[in-house]
Amino acid sequence: MILQALNEYYQRKSDDPDSDIAPEGFEHKEIPYILVLDESGELINIEDTQYTVNKKNRAQTFLVPKGEKRSSGIKAYLLWDNVEYVLGVVAKGKPERVFEQHEAFKEKIIELELSHDVGVNAVLRFLQKSPQSILENCEYKKEFLDKVPFVTFRMNGDTELVCQRKAVIDALKNPSYGDSGGKVGFCLVSGEFDKLAMTQYAVKGVRGTNTTGGNIVSFNKHAFEYYGKKQGANAPMGEKASFSYTTALNHLLGKDSKQKLQVGDATTVFWSDRKNHLENDFNALFDEPAKDNPDQLVETVKALLKSVDTGVFPPEDRETRFFILGLSPNVARISVRFWHVGTVYEFSEKIAQHFHDLELVHGAKQREYLSLWWLLRSLAAQGKTENIPPNLAGEWMRTILNGSPYPETLLQSALRRIHSERVVSYERAAIIKACLNRKNRFHVQPEKEMTVSLDIDNTNPGYRIGRLFAALEKIQEEASPGLNATIRDRYYASASGTPANVFPILLRMKNHHLGKLEKRREIYFEKLLSEVMGAIDAEGFPAQLNLSDQGRFAIGYYHQRQNFFTKSDKTKAENSGE
Repeated sequence: MILQALNEYYQRKSDDPDSDIAPEGFEHKEIPYILVLDESGELINIEDTQYTVNKKNRAQTFLVPKGEKRSSGIKAYLLWDNVEYVLGVVAKGKPERVFEQHEAFKEKIIELELSHDVGVNAVLRFLQKSPQSILENCEYKKEFLDKVPFVTFRMNGDTELVCQRKAVIDALKNPSYGDSGGKVGFCLVSGEFDKLAMTQYAVKGVRGTNTTGGNIVSFNKHAFEYYGKKQGANAPMGEKASFSYTTALNHLLGKDSKQKLQVGDATTVFWSDRKNHLENDFNALFDEPAKDNPDQLVETVKALLKSVDTGVFPPEDRETRFFILGLSPNVARISVRFWHVGTVYEFSEKIAQHFHDLELVHGAKQREYLSLWWLLRSLAAQGKTENIPPNLAGEWMRTILNGSPYPETLLQSALRRIHSERVVSYERAAIIKACLNRKNRFHVQPEKEMTVSLDIDNTNPGYRIGRLFAALEKIQEEASPGLNATIRDRYYASASGTPANVFPILLRMKNHHLGKLEKRREIYFEKLLSEVMGAIDAEGFPAQLNLSDQGRFAIGYYHQRQNFFTKSDKTKAENSGE
């Protein structure tokens, strides 16, 4: 199903005249240097195509003949390759091996049988003139030897590369070129008869894979083969389908792709049967907004919620299929972390529900909507993405897209980070609220859902005790302004886990703190404590709170704290006459 969907996507992009997807037999490749030749094969100039983007060097991308995946073997690319293959210059390899690489590069060009073409003939003449000698007085010598970059050729005065000349393209399209007499069989992807591909082209762009790329389909060990079949014969796939699905996937995984995002350790790509709004907006809904457009997430989410809540959708959205593929590295192989198929309408509804579940009262300067990337960072030690709990992002994305309860490990991670840092942040509170509410919808005897802001009618012990803890902390802060640490820093973990052991101590401390306040504030807090503890006194403080009630404790604490700030702002406005 995955390969068939990618194959169909390639056909869709190929039929689009505005698409930049590579045609059959070609690929897009960043080539840092171009060797400019005259008709006699003399080197006229070396052009540097590199430029700087976000303080990083990038090279111009060119359409070049498709290269094969290579690891330890010698496989030359046609009319472009690294400097060891093209020039025969020993940079990082052994002299004997570099010699063989250079000979393979020349042989690849000779196989074209295009010596009559001016461009190809110029390249062959250049290769016969000890190309290594061009480095003697070359300003790029150090770069060539240190980084072994890709190079290619262009004729002086031309705008196209030699590998893009019409004669070369026609030769590559000729069925007889490169025909090794492979077996013809039934392709499991396209459903047609074709020459079978024994190996697959490399897939690049999945974070963490080898620089040479990896494969989704491969049979590189005897343990993966059966009935004596070798390599691709174990799962027959035609060469056209092999090229189509790998080219489509590499296109989606490209550096400048807007249909790719990183979900934890899973590199995620998405596409659909036809152009639609979700294909353009999906990245913005989950990834961190670009620095040049910080309001992108807010604008995109508001538009999505409006469409879902009002039911205003184009009719085709209910039929257009949408695909989401999560990939993660596994040495030279690529693992499928998750795969989701649905309609644009179905995914839009589920994503909208995700953002509704996260809605929570927050400060005026905080984000109105939280991206998945930002939420995951709030669960990582020191706020570093590399410390995000493994597999959590993929599991979370799966539950978002199928509308099921969030993984239990998500709630555990949020509570663990709060206990560790003793900070109930907006992001963590939003995660906990969403986890509890989604779990609650699938429960046989559901509890009252967590609200967006303070809920004074919620009598859940965990929620009430969380509110009480926030009130006691606020009393301490007002009684002793400028404290470096409050009861939260010392007692939060035990108060949320074993309240019966801690709150008698905190309530005795409270009496001391209230005595320091002015009468008006003392009366206010006495009334608040009476209201909060009204549902607690009858049964006393529980000996322990389970995981869900610890989450409710965190929400109650967060809601009450936010309510203090809101009331404070209202009081200031009233005093200033606004």
